[in-house]
Amino acid sequence: MFESAELGHKVKKAEYDKEVPALREALLNVQMELAQSGAFQVIILIGGLDGSGRGATVNLLNEWMDPRHIQSHGMGEPSDEELDRPMMWRFWRALPPKGKIGVFLGSWYTWAILNRVKGKTEAADLEQSLERAKRLEKMLVDEGALIIKFWLHLSKEKQAKRFKALEKDPHTRWRVTKRDWKHYEQYDTFREVHEIVIRHTSTAEAPWLIVEGEDARYRSLTVGKTILKAIEERLQLANSPMPKALAPPLIPPIDNLHLLKTLDMTQALEKRTYKAKLAKYQARLAELTRDPKFKYMSVIAVFEGNDAAGKGGSIRRITGALDARFYQVIPIAAPTEEERAQPYLWRFWRHLPRKGRVTIFDRSWYGRVLVERVEGFCAEIDWMRAYSEINEFEAQMVRHNLLVVKYWLAITKDEQLRRFKDREKTAFKTYKITDEDWRNREKWEQYEQAVCDMVDRTSTMVAPWTLIEANNKNFARIKVLKTLCDRIEIKLKELYESGIDYLDKPKK
Repeated sequence: MFESAELGHKVKKAEYDKEVPALREALLNVQMELAQSGAFQVIILIGGLDGSGRGATVNLLNEWMDPRHIQSHGMGEPSDEELDRPMMWRFWRALPPKGKIGVFLGSWYTWAILNRVKGKTEAADLEQSLERAKRLEKMLVDEGALIIKFWLHLSKEKQAKRFKALEKDPHTRWRVTKRDWKHYEQYDTFREVHEIVIRHTSTAEAPWLIVEGEDARYRSLTVGKTILKAIEERLQLANSPMPKALAPPLIPPIDNLHLLKTLDMTQALEKRTYKAKLAKYQARLAELTRDPKFKYMSVIAVFEGNDAAGKGGSIRRITGALDARFYQVIPIAAPTEEERAQPYLWRFWRHLPRKGRVTIFDRSWYGRVLVERVEGFCAEIDWMRAYSEINEFEAQMVRHNLLVVKYWLAITKDEQLRRFKDREKTAFKTYKITDEDWRNREKWEQYEQAVCDMVDRTSTMVAPWTLIEANNKNFARIKVLKTLCDRIEIKLKELYESGIDYLDKPKK
């Protein structure tokens, strides 16, 4: 696989000096066209061997291009803040917006490779990591991003020669470390793992380009020309009329069961019982979130439901039991201009909590398969693929000890009408009712079908949905609190059973 990158390609200085000015001008022009169009973002991954010129390549791109529209990220050792969240969080928060270029020195492949070479993981673990990386890249491409991946390669002999040359010069000696020489001793193992990574993740939507790293001029021209061509071609595509992509028709559940119609909406709690249970479960929630082992987990509570179903009231009963320093409520409305310039899930990734915290989403990423689907705000193929993207997003959270608790608060159509009219009559509630609420009500059946499809396709073992019969607010609030307490208690029990060594020394 790497043989073609060991042929000793070289570019003479005169040829290099002749080509560079025109290449730089073309890169600047295409960069400005990209910035003005705002059509898509460019994500450039620079991977490869130590000493192959990765850092020099990143520096050169920043020198050749307009610094206002390109940003580089050296993804080295994760910080404590990053270790507190799923690994992909640090990359999501660094993604460039549409119209910009992001260059990553180190990527979502780095730690999977290092852990495999060091024997910390098995072949199956590496394969799972690579599958997750492929799903991430496909989702980014489906959201419109252009991904360009370079792998800079050196033969073992040339890597040693490069290290020795750097060490010989007192001005560059610092660039070669004991870690570099240790990796050199493991060259054959690295090469084997690198081949597996490139073979499995060089896909049609995000292929790897292997570049010989020995000659700086050859490397620089190859990378620069590749970036130029890729952006030019993508801009031409963006300016061309595109046919609408087709999605396969939805497959109804095998038993054709309408989940919402199976709920017993007559369930209720009288006021005295409600007050007693509220005090009980708020006290229990307060104790659970103050448990010594809670600092090794975090909680994400997702609230979805019919308009006027009582999400706000249920959320307030949860926050009433929590320490205000350690929770956050994220109300989700229509995306801002900043959020529209990013892939769909970006605005949710950025709010994932650190360990020991609770984050409550009032509406969530499920908007894509609910309001965006019903109102036609996105294409059918986009909300169809969102089911698997959401499942992967939640699975990543769960793998990092984030407990995901999802609620759908359901009320009947008649009860919603009663609450709408009550809001219109009550002065301090009028802000809660809008023209949009009445328009959504006209599509009641469409939303019901979307909810049933959503629950059917995203209620997983690791992140199941809890359906809340919410015609009676007292009953709904207690069921929400009890479910949350039960789920946290189960997770804490798992952490205790995992062993004190794991808890005291969280894995990177």
